[in-house]
Amino acid sequence: MWSTRKLCIGISANLVLATVLAFGLDLADRTFPPPLEKAREVSTEVLDADGQLLRAFATSEGRWRLGTTAKDVDPQFVRMLIAYEDQRFWQHRGVDPIALARAAVQLVSNGRIVSGASTLSMQVARLIEPREGRSLTAKLQQLARALQIERRLSKAEILDLYLALAPYGGNLEGVRAASLAYFGKEPRRLTVAQSALLVALPQLPERRRPDRNLALAEAARGRVLHRMAVEKVVGEGEAERAGLAPIPSRRLQLPAYAAHLAEAAQRKEPSVRRHLTTLHRPIQQGLEAVARDAAGKLGPKVSVAMVMADVRTGEIVGEVGSADYFDASRSGWIDMTRINRSPGSTLKPFIYGLAFEDGLVSQETIIEDRPADFFGYRPRNFDMSYQGDVSIRQALQLSLNVPAVRLLDAVGPARLMMRFRRSEVRPVLPPNETPGLAIGLGGVGITLKDLVQLYAGLANRGRPMQLGDGIQDKPGSIEGEPLLEPVAAWNVGDILSGVMPPLGSGQRGIAYKTGTSYGYRDAWSVGFDGNYVLGVWVGRPDNGAVPGLTGFGSAAPILFEGFAKSGVAITPLQPAPTGATRIAQAQLPISQRRFSINSSGLLASSTREPAPQIVYPPEGARIELGATTGGEIMPLALKLQGGRAPFRWLANGKPLPETSRRRVNQWVPDGGGYSTLTVIDSVGRAASVRVFVD
Repeated sequence: MWSTRKLCIGISANLVLATVLAFGLDLADRTFPPPLEKAREVSTEVLDADGQLLRAFATSEGRWRLGTTAKDVDPQFVRMLIAYEDQRFWQHRGVDPIALARAAVQLVSNGRIVSGASTLSMQVARLIEPREGRSLTAKLQQLARALQIERRLSKAEILDLYLALAPYGGNLEGVRAASLAYFGKEPRRLTVAQSALLVALPQLPERRRPDRNLALAEAARGRVLHRMAVEKVVGEGEAERAGLAPIPSRRLQLPAYAAHLAEAAQRKEPSVRRHLTTLHRPIQQGLEAVARDAAGKLGPKVSVAMVMADVRTGEIVGEVGSADYFDASRSGWIDMTRINRSPGSTLKPFIYGLAFEDGLVSQETIIEDRPADFFGYRPRNFDMSYQGDVSIRQALQLSLNVPAVRLLDAVGPARLMMRFRRSEVRPVLPPNETPGLAIGLGGVGITLKDLVQLYAGLANRGRPMQLGDGIQDKPGSIEGEPLLEPVAAWNVGDILSGVMPPLGSGQRGIAYKTGTSYGYRDAWSVGFDGNYVLGVWVGRPDNGAVPGLTGFGSAAPILFEGFAKSGVAITPLQPAPTGATRIAQAQLPISQRRFSINSSGLLASSTREPAPQIVYPPEGARIELGATTGGEIMPLALKLQGGRAPFRWLANGKPLPETSRRRVNQWVPDGGGYSTLTVIDSVGRAASVRVFVD
């Protein structure tokens, strides 16, 4: 009877004690919760399109603490960590009574601490709430915090906190920061030797730092490897081999790519901790290395900027704002991809594109390169010499100034600027000036990013492309009218693909153009293949002159090196669209064999108003027209030269819907076979061609 009463009293007392403890713990948990939110503060990261780290920013405390979960870490490291630090991590509730008992017995038996009893939960408690000294009170508080943490978080969350907060010396916190700083790689795949070192360092992070105490770090790693062999986490032979691996003796810099874009992303959304960009880290690494090396060869104060974009999507895949962000002598903090500068001759291809589109010229049309006066404006070539009669192809490839101005005078500067606006690009004119002939030789301001956007449209068969900002803006095709018609864009690209590469550069199958601004202040080169367009700017950010700086000699080699070092595969240029072909000079219509304009801006001829002549399609042409995505027949471009506007077109005697003042039009055939096309100008003069449509 007495035994039963004692048993009941004991059970009741234990229940009361458990209730009191539970109530006390619950009250303490509500009154003094663990500061978990502060512990979750991590470094801001900027990632590439594949999730690779481009750049990280230190926390407000100046620490490198990268967000980390167990999924980001080699599973072997996690097994070694738990086996070494907390074997019963998955079973206990924050405190390991077996480890506590063992530590107490060893303390009594040896008179000193032989082994600790801290669980990973207790270590997390210490990391989120550091306390000075190792007093009994501090230990009890740590135990209580560990119990609180276990009530609030899952085991996986606790493990993730340890992986993110564990100290590794200096301002390094977490296994990701340590792996990047000591091994130069993410911790997803670690060797046994690397895992052992990362397990050993957090116990005494300052004393065991390998960059300061190599011997102590090696000894600590050896103890971990020995323990792992005893626990059979790794094989004995594997542990021995790992012990022979060298330990890094210096700390590496964490990734710091795309500095300007990374800062822009942080400014745009300062509360976001992970910014995803459209860049590709291998491309970015290659371009930055090329820009840095090139600037070193070009001399002091010279900087280099580069933008590479995907022609198909408009996404920026690589962007270098300066040769070295941290080089004050080159004003490296200035993002030169966004600064308006004179583009030199890089806008000439679009002048030629309009001339092709209007049917004024073909690639083999002869044009004069001789001194000319355009109402007081007297352009000169870069080398102050003249080539005489040249073909349109030669004039563009040699970047001759007088022929470009002749064509711009014919197509109109305002019309050229209007085409740029179709690509959402608005070059900046000098104050109080309207578009004039000087814009063809660099008399406007434009950014490198906008110039690359124009060339992306040229590479994309004349369809204008909107480049993204590299962060969030969604790029893509711009709806509306084309920058250039497909045939005109192909003619320009075909000519530029024949430009000789700079000295020392191999042929890469790209179409490219160079430019040099007045006074040797800016050197440019922009090129494209079937997939990518790359733009290069070279100069001084303070707009100072650099003697000898030219687009061909300074920027073009960087362009070719950039394509090579970016790692992108060489992709052939897009095939010729329907109706695009090279025509020999002898086979051109008489009106297209030579181009010239007189002082009145009219096409030179024996009469002031030459009769209209259809220059495309030529007489007797056999034309194969494709189909649109909707299955409809694609329109055929019609081009004429001469005559007086407006013009009326007829197909097989049937007038097209509207008259037009332009010398280009479109016709959709009713079917295949022979057709007769006729154009009549405002004074009744007519021209006809007979063609066969497949």
